[in-house]
Amino acid sequence: MDAMSSTEQSAPRVIHTRCCIVGGGPAGMMLGYLLGRAGIETLVLEKHADFFRDFRGDTVHPSTLQVMDELGLIDDFLKLPHQELQKMEGKFGETMIRLADLSRLNVKYPFVAFMPQWDFLNFLREKGQRFPSLNVMMNTEAADLIRSGDSVVGVVAATSAGRLEIRSDLTIGCDGRHSTVRQCAGLEVEEVGAPMDVLWFRAGRQANENESLFARIQTGKMLVTFDRGDYWQCAYVIPKGQCDAVKARGLDAFRDDVIGMAPILASGISDVRSWDDVKLLTVAINRLKRWTRPGLICIGDAAHAMSPVGGVGVNLAIQDAVATANLLAAKLAHGSPSEAELDAVQRRREFPVRLVQAMQVVVQKNIISLAIKGGDRPIRPPMIVRLVNAIPWLQGLFARFVGVGVRPEHVHSPAQG
Repeated sequence: MDAMSSTEQSAPRVIHTRCCIVGGGPAGMMLGYLLGRAGIETLVLEKHADFFRDFRGDTVHPSTLQVMDELGLIDDFLKLPHQELQKMEGKFGETMIRLADLSRLNVKYPFVAFMPQWDFLNFLREKGQRFPSLNVMMNTEAADLIRSGDSVVGVVAATSAGRLEIRSDLTIGCDGRHSTVRQCAGLEVEEVGAPMDVLWFRAGRQANENESLFARIQTGKMLVTFDRGDYWQCAYVIPKGQCDAVKARGLDAFRDDVIGMAPILASGISDVRSWDDVKLLTVAINRLKRWTRPGLICIGDAAHAMSPVGGVGVNLAIQDAVATANLLAAKLAHGSPSEAELDAVQRRREFPVRLVQAMQVVVQKNIISLAIKGGDRPIRPPMIVRLVNAIPWLQGLFARFVGVGVRPEHVHSPAQG
C-alpha cells in the first residue's frame, strides 16, 4: 500500500491489513501515526474527502504538546498558525475571576495552543507519509463489521468505487460520539448527562481587538469566546433542547444578547448573517461500559463522549491513542491481541476518563446550570470559584487537571528503524 494515499478508486473488493482504524479524527490519526511508526500495517478509514469541518475541538493542551515533542514533531507543529493561552479568565456578572493559570505548570509547554483541528489532522497525515506501513483512505465510510463467530475480523466499507471489505487482525473504533463501530458491535453506552447544548458561531475580529476573557456568565446566559487571530470562535450556551426557542426569538435578538455579553463582538457579529452561520452542538457525556469485543476496541469519543467543559476531548483522545499504541503495538506485530490485552487499554484509561467526566458534571451543576437557569437575581460566582480566584496555587492545580490531566501518557511504543 502507498503510504497515506487515497487508493479507494483502484481498491480490490477485499483488503487485508493488520489493523483497521475507523475514523480519521484525533484518536484515529494519532494512533495511525504511532502504529505506522512501529511498522504495523495499518489502514485508517475516513468517511469524508477532507478533514475540514468547522467547530470541532481545537484546543491542544500541554499533554498533547508533550506527546508531539516526544515524537520529534513539536518544532514543525508549532510553526502552524495557532494562538497560545496561559490564563483562563472569566466574568460572573460584574465580577472578574481567574480559574486557571498554566504558567504555573512545571511542564515544557505551559500553554494551550488553539489550532484548527483540520490543520492538526493534516499535519499528522503529512508526517505519516514516511511510514510505508500506514495508509489513509478518504471517502471511505464504515458501514458494518465482519464477524467470524464471536470475533470481529474486519469492516465493510462504502467507497466511491462500491462496497469494500477490509479484513484485519484488529479493528479500532475511533469514529466519534455517533460511532457506527460501537453501534454495530452492540456495545452498551452509559449516559451521564449534560444540562446544556451549545450554539457555535464565528465573529470577525479586528487586529486591534484584544481581550483575555474566555467566559462570560450573566443571569440566564453564558458565552465563551476564543481569540482565533482573524476571528472570534464563540460558544453560546443554552439549556438542553432549547435551540428552537432561541431561534424563535429571532436572529436580531440572538445577536443583541451576544453583544450585550461581549461588546467586543459588536463589529464582528455581522458575520452571523443567518441561522446557517450558527451550528448546534448537542452536548453529551457518556461512556461505554465495555470498550472491547474480541478483535475490536473503541477509544476516544467512540468510547467516551466528553462535554466541551475544559476543552479536554481532543486531548483525552490523544492520550487514549498513545496508551493503545503503548499496550498493543508489540502485540500487533505478532497477530491479533487477545481480549485480555485489549481490556488492558480500558483498565489504563477508564479512571482518567471517569475523573474528568466527574469534574465536568461538577462544573455543569455548580456553574453552568446556575448560569442558564434564568431568573431576576444578579449572578454571583459560587464559593468554589471565588476560592480558586483568590488562591493562585489552586489556579495552578486546576490548570494541571485540565492541561496535563490525570495519569498522562508518554510515548513508549516502538519506532521502526
